[in-house]
Formats: sequence, structure tokens, C-alpha cells
Amino acid sequence: MKIYFNSLRISLAISFLLVCFSISAVAQIEKTRLMHVGLIYPVSSNGLNAAEFTNKFSLHAISGISGNETGIAISGVATVVKENAKGVQVSGVANVIGNSADGIQIAGFMNLIRHNAKGLPIAGLLNLSESAGPAQIAGFSNITKESVNGVQIAGFLNKSKNVNSQISGFINLAKNVKGVQIAGLINIADSSDYPIALLNFVKNGEKSIGITVDETATTIASFRSGGRVLYGILGVGYNLKSDNKSLYGLEAGLGVHIPIASKFRINAELANLMLTDFKSGDYFKNSLRILPTFKITDKFEIFAGPSINYVKYSKGKGDDLNNNYLWKKTSGKDFNGLYLGFNVGIQYIL
Repeated sequence: MKIYFNSLRISLAISFLLVCFSISAVAQIEKTRLMHVGLIYPVSSNGLNAAEFTNKFSLHAISGISGNETGIAISGVATVVKENAKGVQVSGVANVIGNSADGIQIAGFMNLIRHNAKGLPIAGLLNLSESAGPAQIAGFSNITKESVNGVQIAGFLNKSKNVNSQISGFINLAKNVKGVQIAGLINIADSSDYPIALLNFVKNGEKSIGITVDETATTIASFRSGGRVLYGILGVGYNLKSDNKSLYGLEAGLGVHIPIASKFRINAELANLMLTDFKSGDYFKNSLRILPTFKITDKFEIFAGPSINYVKYSKGKGDDLNNNYLWKKTSGKDFNGLYLGFNVGIQYIL
């Protein structure tokens, strides 16, 4: 009899454990939904407990809340995910993800991802995350607290600590850049060997101010700034040759340092010069310069070298600047020509 009761107790205990396990399994299954449909929280198929569920497909007319998303989530205004999101999230205004995202996030206004954006966030205005994967694309700005393994592309501003490449319409901010920085105006970084912008403030790079004179007696005061390889050129000046009119100059371009020896290098530059008297007609010159450069002190360099130049001007703005053309064409009041020239100058390294 005692053996019988012991066996009964064991059987009941096992049965109880099996029931508990089954209830737990059912509860776990119930936390996953194939579909979550609604208007706005909590008016949805997951109700008040929507933030506890993992969904494979979510569709909300206004906004939806969930614990995790593993497939596709679409909301007219906002998609809010408490933990992680995989797959695709599309919202008219914002995607807000409490942990990490892996996949594609498309938002009309903003993607806000608390930790790692492993996939491809695309926003009409702003992408904001702790770190990012292969790319971030925003109409206005990408801001990442730590690193971006790939590229940031924004209409106005990119900001990150460590990044592969940045492309923006106005300014890029970073600590360490492995690839290129391309900006409409300004690049700022501690380390960036390949910045492409008019103004580049790179801590381990180079900045200089100088005076350059070309074959047309156009004298330009310029600021050159960049990394150890690429640099930008921005300058203003005046033409000293034209007898009939005062011509003021604005120059912008891109250059590359080619090291040869400790005190000698070659700077190759592509530059565009505009001369104007602020009246009708303008003068444009596009130049490729090869400038051997010699360092006479630690801070001063002198340079001189040939250039090939393509000019286009109207209403006689460049008639008295050059007469020796390899090729030229006149159409009405417009002139186009190609010729060889030179540049000489001196610069002070800041």
C-alpha cells in the first residue's frame, strides 16, 4: 500500500509538471502573432497587451505598438517597437525602435533606433541611432553616436564618431573616417585622408594660406585645407591685366598631394575660376594644374608649374587676357577656347 501511494505521488507530480509546462508553452506561443491589425493603440487585434507580442505582419491605419517585429510592419503615422525589429518597417512619419533594427526602415520623417541600425534606415528628415550598419540615408541628417560600418548619405548633415564614408549636401562631422568625406561645403574630422569639400578641417591633415598668380595676371589669395591626400581650394582675387574693366575673381577646386621627398612634392589641382565686373557677361576658366612644390622652411612652400585651361566667356570679358589658343570657337558673343598656361605662388602652412 505504501508503495502504491508513493507511485501515485510520483505520477501526480509528473502530471503537474507536464501541465505547467504545457501552460507555459501555450503562453509562449500566444506571445507570437502571425498578424497584428489595428487603428491606433490599443484599438488593435492585440489590444492592451500589444507591447508584449512579437508579430510577423502588422498593419495599422494610424500607429501600432509591439514587442518585436520579424516581418513587415506598416503604419500610416508611426510604428513603435519596444525591443527589436527585423524585416521591413514603413511609416508615414516615424519608426521608433527600442533596441536594434535589422532590415529596412522607411519613414517620411524620422527613424529613431536606440541601439544598432544593422540594416538600411531611410528617412525623409532624420536617422538617429547609436550605431549603424551598411548605410543611412536621410533627406536632412544622419546622426550616430558611435560607429557606422558603411556610408552616411544626407541632404544637409552627417555626424558619427567612426565611419567608413560620408556624403552630405552641406557638412560632415566625424572623428575617424576610413573612406571619403564628400560635402557641399565643410568636412570636419580628427582623421580623414580623402575629404572632398571647399573647406576641410582635419586634425591630422593640413591647412595653408597662399598667393597664386597665373598667366593672365589673375592674383588669388587662397585657403587650401584637407587631409594627407586630398584637399579643397577656396580663394578670392583680382585680375591685374585687363585694361578696360575691373575683374574680380572667385576660385574653388580640389587638389591631391603627391609626396616625392621630405621637402618636395607635387600638387595636382582641378580648379574653376570666375572673373566678373558684376555687370553683364562673365569669364569662366577650368584648369588642370601640375605644381611641383618645394618647402623652403617648415612653414613656407613655393610652387610653380604648367596648366591646361578651358575658358568660356561672353561679351568680350576675356578678349584681352590671352591670345595663344590651342583651340577656339566663337559663337555670337560667346567664346570657348583651350590653351596652356602656368601658375606660381607661395603658401604658409598653418
